[in-house]
Parts: sequence; C-alpha cells; structure tokens
Amino acid sequence: MSAFPGSPRLVKGGIVLLDPGNATLLKVISLQYNPDTLTRTFQIKAAGGDGGDRSQALRLKGAAVETLKLDAVLDATDQLEYPDQHPDAVKHGIHPQLAVLEAMAFPQSAAMLANDRLAASGTLEVLPVEAPLALFVWSRSRIVPVRLTELSVAEEAFDPALNPIRARVSLGLRVLSVDDVGFGHKGGVLFMNYLQNKESLAAKAGAGALSALGLEGMP
Repeated sequence: MSAFPGSPRLVKGGIVLLDPGNATLLKVISLQYNPDTLTRTFQIKAAGGDGGDRSQALRLKGAAVETLKLDAVLDATDQLEYPDQHPDAVKHGIHPQLAVLEAMAFPQSAAMLANDRLAASGTLEVLPVEAPLALFVWSRSRIVPVRLTELSVAEEAFDPALNPIRARVSLGLRVLSVDDVGFGHKGGVLFMNYLQNKESLAAKAGAGALSALGLEGMP
C-alpha cells in the first residue's frame, strides 16, 4: 500500500491472450515491473519505393510495419522473504512466470499431437497450429494485436535448487495490422481502434505555426 493515499494507482503493462476463434479471454500476463524503455520502430510501406514510379511517390500501400522491443525484469526476492505466503516461489522460483512467456513461442503440445495423428491417418493437408491472439497492452491508448518475434532470457540468480529467482527478459513484438489478419478479425478490429486513437491524439497536437520554423509563408 502506498504511504500517500492520494498517489495515483500504478497501471502495469502486459500481454493479454485471447482465443483466436471467439476472442475468449485465456490469460493475462502483467509485467512485474514496468520497463523504463519501450522501443518502437516503423517500416513504411510506400507504393512507389525507392526509385519507383514517380506518380506513386506519396502513396502508401498499407499500414507501416510496427515492431516493439522492451526488457522486463522478473524477481522473486520479495516473495522469498515471506515463504509461508508464497509457497510457489519457494518451490519453483520464477519458473512459472518465465514459462508463461516462453509458451508464447511454442504451439500447444496437445495441438501438435493432434496434428501428428492427422498426418499419420493420411490427412492430405494438416494446417499449422494456430496460436492465441496476443494483445500488447500499454495503457488504454495502446492495445494492439501482436506476434512474438523474439524472446531472450538472461537468468541472473538462482536458489539452492537452481530455480531461477531473478531474470531479465527481452521481448520483440510485431504489431499485426489489417494487412495481416483482415478487417473482420478481432485483431483487425483492435488494430483499427489503435490507428483511429492515434489519429485522434495527433489532432490534439494542433497544426503548428510556420513562424516557429522561421518562415513567414510557404516558398
């Protein structure tokens, strides 16, 4: 509890996993500590391209490909100070928290076994296993569908049984746009909400003044 009753409630960033078929909530992964830095990169989809058709120079083929990178810290030190209240931390350290993130990089084992049975039975086409729809949540203004593209785990401390008790996790995420999933998909709807909110925020910045750039008018 905060020592200051008037202090604002800390909102955590995290990832929400939904069933890709019916959008049922499967799991909420909240970051233990909010990262100090969130790096966002945009790859522009220009119609003309470098040295392309001059009539297409200002046209965009679709939404920019946005990628996100962040580092998260997992630490069981505080829980281990009160072992009676946190038996899982005593028994497993931060293994469960790491496993939740690592599971995003793998198909479900049950689905893999089911596909193997289909292949063994002679099924001509076995579809790849569909992963849950992941949403990256960074405040109400940023709720975007993403695909995990990179995961790096550096385990930095261990208990006597070699369970990790502190680790730094680096996440790479690619925002999924309507170009990836379509307008009718739940992910496409959320992306369009994200884009429209971005446009609304941009409108609040105002048009600006040429005088701020030392200009009295356009050349």
